Amino acid sequence: MTEPDGPTLPAVPTRATMRAMFSATVTRWTLRPLTSVIPVNRPGVWFSRRLIATIMGTLGSMPRGTKVIPVNSPGVRGEWVLGPGVEFGARAGYYVHGSGYVLCSTGTHRKLVARLSEATGLPFFSVDYRLAPEHRFPAAADDVEAGYRWLLAQGYAASDVVIGTDSAGGHLTCDMLLAHAAEPNFAPAAVVLFSPLIDLTLGLAGRQDAVRRDPATSAAVARRMVSLYTPEHPPEHPRLRLDFSSADTFPPVLVQVGDYEMFSADARYLDAEIRRAGGTSTLEQWPAMLHVFQALPRLAPEAKPALRRVAAFIADAYDSDLSSDLEGVG
Repeated sequence: MTEPDGPTLPAVPTRATMRAMFSATVTRWTLRPLTSVIPVNRPGVWFSRRLIATIMGTLGSMPRGTKVIPVNSPGVRGEWVLGPGVEFGARAGYYVHGSGYVLCSTGTHRKLVARLSEATGLPFFSVDYRLAPEHRFPAAADDVEAGYRWLLAQGYAASDVVIGTDSAGGHLTCDMLLAHAAEPNFAPAAVVLFSPLIDLTLGLAGRQDAVRRDPATSAAVARRMVSLYTPEHPPEHPRLRLDFSSADTFPPVLVQVGDYEMFSADARYLDAEIRRAGGTSTLEQWPAMLHVFQALPRLAPEAKPALRRVAAFIADAYDSDLSSDLEGVG
């Protein structure tokens, strides 16, 4: 695959660089021990939110000339993020940030969304959904759907929208698409997932973590975090344990994940489930990369080529959709 009228698309590396392995090792001996001792209570959540904001702010990179436009409509909070030179047009992106349902916000992810906007040329609406433990299931899911419907109400057709998401946002996005699989004109043109969390029991992540320890945190810590969002609901709840049998209704999906992180198991599972249902999924496993490495270009230079691949994937999805429309007319 090549970019339209551009240079050859960067390939997914086949082996880890020394820099990547060094970064993972340092992270494993610094951040993971720290996250393992932070209590999952109100002071611990307060500290964890500031820790993540510091990491994302320090290791992220904001493109010069980015525009941020706050949105505060009834039932919807968020912001438009337009990378340098990006203007509003007929197409747009919708971003659902990760959080473990507890930690992050549009602010922590602003630099990532700006770089995604810059790479794709799309304005992105980033939804600021409510967090646990202050707001429990299904508050985040309700906010994500409300944000998507708000975006469509601005005049965008679903077929002109792409969804980007990471970590717990992956579960929230898949839940929304599955819940409305039978609804006409609801599915977007494409979905891109960075390091998606899919199994909220953290069973998949736990087994992967036992094989290779995640540099950033453990499955046990992540499980305690998720439990703040779902304390009164069994794991078998259909909005929590997702059934992908109707994933043939999904648009083309791209999954990018680091092979050093425990959510690589969730990424492989999601890719397999979509394919099993008859949908289209592309899985990229990046050697020695950490969780949502696309947000950390100052730590992982691989973030830039990864976003270039995202941009090409989205362009292909739009081109395929246009080709289908023209065939229908013919």
